[in-house]
Amino acid sequence: MSRKIAGFLLALAGFMIFEWVNLGFNLADGHPRSFYVVHGILIAVNIGLAIVLAVIGLRGLRGSQASWPPRPARSPQAARPPQAPRASGSPHGLQGGAEESERSPV
Repeated sequence: MSRKIAGFLLALAGFMIFEWVNLGFNLADGHPRSFYVVHGILIAVNIGLAIVLAVIGLRGLRGSQASWPPRPARSPQAARPPQAPRASGSPHGLQGGAEESERSPV
């Protein structure tokens, strides 16, 4: 995860927590009980989601810092172990050269 995405997730989580806590304190009196129950559930679920986003963002930020600055990419050739030379002069390692390829399929 990039640092930009991790920062966005943290900012979004902070905004969600601020928004829903503010809504909870600004609920006006005089509504039926079901109104408060529904909004209480909405507040709890959204704060839970914000905490999950914050944890993902923090893990992403820590993970991107561990590899900072980015290392140059290794070539595929460097990753392979060296191969032993082939036994014959044939490119496919066949003994006998042309006789092997002139056989008809059985």
